Amino acid sequence: MNNRISLLRQRGVQDSGKVGMIELFFDLVFVFAVTQLSHGLLAHLSAMGWLQTGLLLMAVWWVWIFTSWITNWLDPERIPVRISLFAMMLGGLLMSASIPEAFGTRGLGFAGAYVAMQVGRPLFAWWAVRHEELSRRRNFQRIALWAVLSGIFWIAGGIASPEQRIFWWGAALLIDLAGPWMQFGMPGLGRSSTADWDVDGGHMAERCALFVIIALGESLLVTGATFAGLEWTAANWLGFLSALVGSIAMWWIYFDTGAEAGHHRIAHSKDPGRIARKAYTYIHVLIVGGVIVSAVADELALVHPDEASFAGISALLGGPILYLLGNALFKWVSNDRATPPLSHLLGILIILALIPMAYGRLYSPLTLACITSCVLVLVAVWEHMALRRPPPEIDP
Repeated sequence: MNNRISLLRQRGVQDSGKVGMIELFFDLVFVFAVTQLSHGLLAHLSAMGWLQTGLLLMAVWWVWIFTSWITNWLDPERIPVRISLFAMMLGGLLMSASIPEAFGTRGLGFAGAYVAMQVGRPLFAWWAVRHEELSRRRNFQRIALWAVLSGIFWIAGGIASPEQRIFWWGAALLIDLAGPWMQFGMPGLGRSSTADWDVDGGHMAERCALFVIIALGESLLVTGATFAGLEWTAANWLGFLSALVGSIAMWWIYFDTGAEAGHHRIAHSKDPGRIARKAYTYIHVLIVGGVIVSAVADELALVHPDEASFAGISALLGGPILYLLGNALFKWVSNDRATPPLSHLLGILIILALIPMAYGRLYSPLTLACITSCVLVLVAVWEHMALRRPPPEIDP
């Protein structure tokens, strides 16, 4: 008789896909990471700063989303799984603390923490499923080997000079991004299939929605802290209200119908792993990135309402565009529709139309912030009314 206790989640029982308190506790580390990223971008508003922050964001997201996959499979109420999450929290804090100097004196610290988590997590999962079927064990073997391969480049970049680091880490990130898309194919081990990734769709959707909340919450913290330190003039009040309205519109665009529709689609899919890979693993980083860049733009509009640099204007326009693009792609691939939502595409086009006036300095940063917030509200209202409108009655 087999008395081994499985570390896997028990599918099909009540609350089997419920997000646990330990997972929410784990997420607190990434509140710190998102804050570090937004502050880092604000301090380095240049083309290279954008590139570096984007790369670091992808690394932070990759750690978090891969951990969400693992806790989708493994039961976080089991003691070994909890201990592994506590170890991941240590690594996450070290990685987050290294973000401001990741391309300076703490490159090896950032890379070391990242690689330790990316390699250690699938190795732990491999041990956790050692008594399960071969396909599940093989899946984690492949993931671990891909993590080792990219880890070589991450560590090499951490050792390299700051000028060369971006190239090493760019190559490492390409390997990381290619892994799920190539289904972690390895010579002698074959490749995984999306059927092997038998995720609980409801759990995955809820986890990603919670990360969007983390990003939006950080945006509100930045706005509130900045406004608290300013003189309460009419211009500052306008910037504060514009930032708040923009954040509310962002919440509405994602959570009014999109999050629930995606949740329903993946929860009832015959191949949830395929949807989880495309809609949640890849596309959601655009949504999170859009919130972070918009938070930076809101702070710029509050602190410098009359003048902004080229990179600052790029943040004011790029944040909402990135957010709308991510939501449009998410709603497109997670629902039965031929094209992305028209409301989102129109919103992107309106903001793109602002480019000549924005870079020509015809609009102040505060004016641009107000216009983009109005565009986000327009998209939210349009989509809400279109989806809630009852179908036309057909005369008998």
